[in-house]
Amino acid sequence: MFSKLVSRNSRRSRKENGLFFGSLLISIIAFYIILSLPNQDVMFFLTTMESQAVDKLLSLIPALFGAALFILFFLIYYASKFQLERRRHEFGVYLMMGMRRGRLFAMLLAEDLAGSAGALLIGLPAAFLLSELISLVTARLVGLGIIGHTMSFSPQAAGLTAAGFLLIKFAAFLILSSAISRQEIGALLVERPDGTKKQLPAPVYALAMLAGIFCLAAAYRMAISGRAWENIGVMGLTLLLGMLGTFSLFYGLRFPVSLVAAHGRSDRRLHAFNVRQIQETVVRRSGTLAVCSLLMLSALCCFGAGVAIARFYGSSQPHVLDYTFPGDERASGIAGIRETLHEHGLDASFSDLFEMKIGHIQTDRDYETVFQMEPVMTALQALPSSENRDVLLNNLSYATCPYLISLESYNALLRAAGEPLLSLQEDEAAVYMDSEWTNDSKSGMLNEILQTRPRTVLDGHDCYLTGTVQTINPVTDRSITLSFALIVPDDVFERRTGDRGSVYLDGVLSGTEDTSLMSAIAEMNKKLNATGLTYESYLQNIGRHLFYMVAASYITIYLAIIFLIIANTIIGVQFLMSQQKSNSRYRTLIRLGADSRTLRGSAKRQINWYFGIPSALAAFSSLFGVRALFSGLLPSSAAENRSEMMMISAAMIFVMCVIEYLYILAVKRSSDRYLLSLMVPRREE
Repeated sequence: MFSKLVSRNSRRSRKENGLFFGSLLISIIAFYIILSLPNQDVMFFLTTMESQAVDKLLSLIPALFGAALFILFFLIYYASKFQLERRRHEFGVYLMMGMRRGRLFAMLLAEDLAGSAGALLIGLPAAFLLSELISLVTARLVGLGIIGHTMSFSPQAAGLTAAGFLLIKFAAFLILSSAISRQEIGALLVERPDGTKKQLPAPVYALAMLAGIFCLAAAYRMAISGRAWENIGVMGLTLLLGMLGTFSLFYGLRFPVSLVAAHGRSDRRLHAFNVRQIQETVVRRSGTLAVCSLLMLSALCCFGAGVAIARFYGSSQPHVLDYTFPGDERASGIAGIRETLHEHGLDASFSDLFEMKIGHIQTDRDYETVFQMEPVMTALQALPSSENRDVLLNNLSYATCPYLISLESYNALLRAAGEPLLSLQEDEAAVYMDSEWTNDSKSGMLNEILQTRPRTVLDGHDCYLTGTVQTINPVTDRSITLSFALIVPDDVFERRTGDRGSVYLDGVLSGTEDTSLMSAIAEMNKKLNATGLTYESYLQNIGRHLFYMVAASYITIYLAIIFLIIANTIIGVQFLMSQQKSNSRYRTLIRLGADSRTLRGSAKRQINWYFGIPSALAAFSSLFGVRALFSGLLPSSAAENRSEMMMISAAMIFVMCVIEYLYILAVKRSSDRYLLSLMVPRREE
């Protein structure tokens, strides 16, 4: 009999509190995904490079897990309290019919364990499947292919997820159930109404609302201007103004709600009742609504900015070269590399192997006057003023002794990339700029000037710049970053560098169309390690970008899910508890002739306002928050992509708003079920 009662109550609890059960499932999934991060394919390859950034990322996982457990404890505590409060009358009846308090405690414990076990049995398999999907999508976005993917279930992550979840559930249960079990029967059978709060004069709320708007406007301005990132003090001030503004705005919302209550339309059904209900909710829980709005804002910013940054780092760098082997200052070193590759049978694994010559100008002149390009600087100054123009002028002012790149070498690179080859005369040169130092706007300015074939002076000789700005990196090693260089004919290169330039052997793997590039490079790395050759691979080249990709894809989305779960569960539980405590008002309306359709429509309008106010403010503020994150986290080379990234972020924010709408629908269904239960006549105790 006892087991049947526990089973029936557990099924009923899951059915009546599907919203809370769904939140628990999402929490379990989020826990497993973050804990299984070290087992993902992308992380395996990043770890082999011994990146300090990856180590820092992995070291954050326990802290994120602990913080999430701490926050979700209060969420579970609060939601469980709501469930137990709804069953107070039921518990009182059990005790009145002779059930011992110890047996009541055991029944509640068994119900909680059954619910937790059900959540884990559903959540862990779903978490495993979702983590595999995320791993596949991440590898695909980075462009590394998915054929080499292997499924990796993490028993440690599953065990920690189950242990952490059961721990916070059991802690919340002990606190709540012990409090329920100690109450007297009469206290359980009688409903406890909410207390009232003292109302202040209307001008006080109006001033609070104006102060909140002013603080938020100041925080928005500091955030999008980039000032918030100047130092920790300014950042703290920005966050403080944002939080104070949000709390003041929600506190001051009592003023416009009061105006609507006093002067709103009265021809709608239950209009006055709806407004009064919203008014009481705002008056009593303005602080809770402010906290939920801030949590929603955090979720929207994390999700919008995280996806956009992941997209930027996943597509910002073109891929041409797979390997670079550094030689010595003479080309004979390259011959030794080729011979070693041939001896180990690895030369056939490359579709292209070509030399890349890069050298510094050897001259007796003052290095500050080796290269002079006054016509280019004058033409730039004549262009309309802009941030990109000013940055380009500043960067080129330091290009007084640029590196030189051999034309034949760079044409081999262009041939491998499938780009048109360069053709230069003896007195001509093409401009190379690393993609980290330029963008489409800056390159467009220079290309416009290069069309005029401006005359410059290189080591005392006339040199005419021509063609378009080249940005394909001549080597895979990102430590070799040429902010500005000149591509010159080979004989000019030999004369100007004194035949003392550095020579690299660049390679492009063959047959990568039929397999994962990540797997192909990893396999080739093992073979090259046996040769003793020094090399740099594309995988090491994109390590930093891949790190940002993983961090943005996993960490920010993980935080967004946690914040959204907490905010929506708190605000949903708050409304349902408030609705339950107002059941006498709904019963009075039923006695006065209100039907179920009218009551449900009234509750839905209340839910729209109750969820809509914090959600609308969070969505609006998130546009400024995402823009602020871009200002502080992205390099200057990404400046021109911010508009595109803002569009991506706006789309992601819209997706989150759709998810929020679905959650609102779930709350409405829970409200409908409760109101329909009130339509059934009950016996007065």
